[in-house]
Amino acid sequence: MAKLINILVVDDHPMTTDAYINLISLSSQDVAFNFETASDCETAFKHIELHIKTSKTIDIAIIDIGLPSYEEEKITSGSDIAKLIREKFEFCKIIILTMHHEALLLNDIFKSINPEGFISKNDIDFTTFPKIFLSIIDHNRYISKTIYEALVALFKQNISWDEFDSQIMLLLAKGVKTKELPNYIDLSLSTIEKRKANIKLQLLDKKGTDNDLIEIAKDLNLI
Repeated sequence: MAKLINILVVDDHPMTTDAYINLISLSSQDVAFNFETASDCETAFKHIELHIKTSKTIDIAIIDIGLPSYEEEKITSGSDIAKLIREKFEFCKIIILTMHHEALLLNDIFKSINPEGFISKNDIDFTTFPKIFLSIIDHNRYISKTIYEALVALFKQNISWDEFDSQIMLLLAKGVKTKELPNYIDLSLSTIEKRKANIKLQLLDKKGTDNDLIEIAKDLNLI
């Protein structure tokens, strides 16, 4: 019997929603999909509430950013819906699809939600979307070209980064422990630790491991 995956599709354009459902339904013979749809924040919120009350999972959420708001719950966009899903369904894979290209908005979504898929609708078509979707459910992350370029440009514009920071990151990426870095760099351990903390603050905007730091630095082509 095929595995059943519960998918919530949230988009205010019914034709777009239908397209996602049709493409996903045809993408795999080994998986059965159960779709629920919402075209505004209120309907999406009520789907989430019902899933919580019935202890039913949301395995994948496909969410557009620009949605009619739900003022009663102070939910104003698809971003708020995604944050709520991330909070309530720890293992849900969130795929954000958007026409927005504003770097600060995209950066906020990236940092606050960290979606498994972050895709500009301009970067996909009927051929590429199913392949991307299958890659995501196979535990890969995907950021489309337009989103990636906007994030990288913003990060590089706002990062305070010098040669010592690059050396620290390259050595960490090679597996050198922080306490051993003074053997390779002409800086004290306390200075190195302060620099590493500053790098984490800039790139992660939260606490994270050295591996988290290395991964995002590589994603941004900083190392």
